[in-house]
Amino acid sequence: MKTTAAYRPACFRRCEYGLVLAVLLIMLSGCVTQNGSPSSLAPTIEQSARPVLLADANPKALPSEAPVHDASSEEPLDPFSKPGEEGIEEYDPWEPLNTKFFEFNRQLDRWVLKPIAKGYNFIVPNVVQVGVSNIFYNSRATPRFLNNMFQGKFTGAGIEVGRFLINTTVGIGGFFDVAQHYFKLTTPEEDTGQTLGFYGVPPGPYLMIPILGPYTVRDLAGYAGDIALNPIYWLILPTMHNIDSIPTVVSIDERAATYAISIGARATEVVNDRSLNLEKFQGVEESTLDLYAAVRNAYLQKRAKAIRE
Repeated sequence: MKTTAAYRPACFRRCEYGLVLAVLLIMLSGCVTQNGSPSSLAPTIEQSARPVLLADANPKALPSEAPVHDASSEEPLDPFSKPGEEGIEEYDPWEPLNTKFFEFNRQLDRWVLKPIAKGYNFIVPNVVQVGVSNIFYNSRATPRFLNNMFQGKFTGAGIEVGRFLINTTVGIGGFFDVAQHYFKLTTPEEDTGQTLGFYGVPPGPYLMIPILGPYTVRDLAGYAGDIALNPIYWLILPTMHNIDSIPTVVSIDERAATYAISIGARATEVVNDRSLNLEKFQGVEESTLDLYAAVRNAYLQKRAKAIRE
């Protein structure tokens, strides 16, 4: 006589049901591990974009060892992030407008600034370009000194004074960075945006400003503060000459000339800096899936790190 399932003992039927249930649970757990786990090896678009820009902008930013990843985290692992940089909030409520300004700046650089910088680079030797950059950096010593003071970094403030005196005299107006090369006087660059962050002012929304580039609301206010703290703008250049209470060494008749000088100086600084960084973003556009997100992430990480230091 044939044996069918109906004639099997009840204990055997229960064993079969249990075996099927166990197999289904094992298969289900395997699917979750491969597809739902944070440790999945498939990178996201942002992960593909960030390492290229960060590595190109600053090779030293790459850690020698990947950070330890918490498997319980819901965020994908970014092997290029440093400890303390993983949780940076990218608050960008104006992204549709920012992306348009970003594209405008990119095309302006592609068709205007970069060609001019290439011609400038062909004519001006690299040592002169570095010297010009040093002069502009030296001219901003006062805002750096004051922001060190505002943050209670008195050692940094003293170093800024020493650097300015040495480079302005021995370094011929700052053309040569004698303070760094011979006296090893260096300090992190401090600005008003960092001072605001130091006292707990939140960064606010991310901004992409035409021509100027990336900022946050806090950093844009800090940029205006740096101009106000620099005596060059109210003693020589005409930025604040319409305010009667601010002293100036330039007469009204000379203001047209100072306007031309200030515009020319700013244009020279921009072209000179672009010439020194002609290869900085070479190939990034082609190899980065989301260039806007990569630039935003790199900027916010850089500013967060500057405030922590």
